[in-house]
Amino acid sequence: MSGVLLIADASGEQLAATTAELVGEGVRLSAELGGPVTVLLAGKNVQGLAASLGGLGADNVLVADSQAPNPPSPDWQLAAAELAAKQVIPEAILLTHAGGARDVGPSLAFRLDSGIVTDATALRVEDGQLVITKPVFGGSAIAEFAITSSPKIVTLRPRAFEASEAPAAKDAQVEALSLPDTDGAIEVLEEIREQASSGPRLKDAKVIVSGGRGLGGPENWTYVEELAQVLGAAVGATRAITDAGWVSPSLQVGLTGATVAPDLYITIGISGAVQHIAGISGARNVVAINRDADANIFKYARFGVIGDWKQIVPAFTQRLKELRG
Repeated sequence: MSGVLLIADASGEQLAATTAELVGEGVRLSAELGGPVTVLLAGKNVQGLAASLGGLGADNVLVADSQAPNPPSPDWQLAAAELAAKQVIPEAILLTHAGGARDVGPSLAFRLDSGIVTDATALRVEDGQLVITKPVFGGSAIAEFAITSSPKIVTLRPRAFEASEAPAAKDAQVEALSLPDTDGAIEVLEEIREQASSGPRLKDAKVIVSGGRGLGGPENWTYVEELAQVLGAAVGATRAITDAGWVSPSLQVGLTGATVAPDLYITIGISGAVQHIAGISGARNVVAINRDADANIFKYARFGVIGDWKQIVPAFTQRLKELRG
């Protein structure tokens, strides 16, 4: 076994924003483990995306291009990943811990009779052994894992790894994988993707403004949206807010919602429950606004503002508008 196999997310006929991170880590890891970097592109009408992966640093690209009228099923994606793994025989297989890959990874590990570590935030090779780091116990501790079987399968937390800058961009060797358009077990009739009404998508955002129960009521949610609009940020929410029906569940950040890793994460009226902290452990800078000086969120914040958000947030938003002209 040698090299690294990367399973890229090409849903929606375009590469996911995290693809550069996936390839970047694959290139770095292959330099230590040895062998080529191979990327699997499996989806509908993805052939045209193959060339861009060479530009990110991939050596080889395997393309499973479905021509079926409907989007490929999860089982079809899994079959493509299994076929690629058996053809490449890699030392490690990397996927992004998002979307369908979260389902493909564990299922692929079962089919290949191998081990998997999910939601990794760091990888390193020590004495020839791949060591995987990830938060555990809701983010209250950091653990290190080693997979003794091969291939070693790891899903990577989005935005926890550096994106590939392709210092040595190349023309990747592209090969088509022959795969039936359907497995006969599951048929996807329609795929509906909910888009944010404005601003970037939550999982890809570099800046996020989130609100919690400390806002008082749904009538105050506009303050969160206004600040996010000024910053060009995505909007997030705690589980308490989504459960109460203030906003769509798609905005929930936390252990049972979206796991995010923005450069800047601003919280308004969020106390810092363990399940929410678990979802933002990859955030590089947390700014907390809360009137409770003992709120748990301040333990994780780089900057904290203790006071009434009704006085702080509107003034902050107005000042940002002035600075941005």
